[in-house]
Amino acid sequence: MMLIIRVESAYRRYPIRHMNLSSRAVLLGSLLKSVSRSFYLTLRILPGAMHDPIGLAYLLARAADTIADTSLISPQCRLELLLSFRAQVNGALDEAALRDIASEVAGQQTQPDERVLLESLGDVLAILPQLSASDAAAVRDIVTTLTTGMEFDLRTFPDETSGQVVALEQFDKLDSYTYLVAGCVGEFWTKMTYAHMPGVLKESPDTMLERGVRFGKALQMTNVLRDCARDLWIGRCYLPTSMLVSHGLTPHDLLKPEMSERARPVLEELLSTTLTLYKDAISYALAIPSGAIRLRLACLWPVMIGLDTLVLLARNHAWLDPQQISKVRRNDVYRIMAASLPMVASNGLVHNWAARRIQVIDATRP
Repeated sequence: MMLIIRVESAYRRYPIRHMNLSSRAVLLGSLLKSVSRSFYLTLRILPGAMHDPIGLAYLLARAADTIADTSLISPQCRLELLLSFRAQVNGALDEAALRDIASEVAGQQTQPDERVLLESLGDVLAILPQLSASDAAAVRDIVTTLTTGMEFDLRTFPDETSGQVVALEQFDKLDSYTYLVAGCVGEFWTKMTYAHMPGVLKESPDTMLERGVRFGKALQMTNVLRDCARDLWIGRCYLPTSMLVSHGLTPHDLLKPEMSERARPVLEELLSTTLTLYKDAISYALAIPSGAIRLRLACLWPVMIGLDTLVLLARNHAWLDPQQISKVRRNDVYRIMAASLPMVASNGLVHNWAARRIQVIDATRP
């Protein structure tokens, strides 16, 4: 609560549209720390020039995600507010529209930090024109793509309280979705690296952009598999119907935790797909020179956390039970960060660490 009080105090005293760069950085940092402690740690270790565009993109995406996920508001109303928010990102500020978003959504939040973010949107959005033209364009592009993924959710799946379950039909739909909500983030991150750390990445931009997309998709596939049980209970099945049918399953079958073992071949097939994506994520991280330790760590941490999550999933014989989600705990995140320090500069040590995780996952298969 003390952190939130400090954020609100800063917001009232220093409207960001009139801030100098130092005060702006303080407020951005406070908001980021309050709404995402894990991402805040990643942002802090990034080279300074990348802080503002990446931090701002995160805050805007987090606000959009809060709008899209507030289940106490009807999906149609959420969609209208989300489209209004996107228009704010891509056009002139509309104070009345921002007030509508805050009044409709902020009051429904149980977390005070989410309310503060939504009530601060006018000042957060006012940072965009303070960025360089190229950074502002990149932030607008990434937020537009991410909100397109959120729009896809709202248009595709039923109201969370309807009792219905809708599944994606084919894997290509899932693949497109993972690009919209995560693959595009790897693309954006890569563009920011080339823009603000010229000469650091020795691989061609096309190669790194492609790997960046697959890096993001790896992380989102991990989220899809980890959160499958909980998503099913709000009517969302990201596991393609075509895959389920091939194993004699329906989306409604997955609502039964006791079906975890029967549905395990689907999990194993998608784990294999996800591990292939992680190989490109590892290549991405190791393409960063060992001297650029901060940037390497910022990329290595999500890879390590993601692979440890897959290990938990592979060992979880009740993966369809929403009470037994395979989640890396906060203390384990800190352990992973500590473990990364002695090996971050060594490609061999990173490869060996990843290979051990992959072996553990493979060993769980019959």
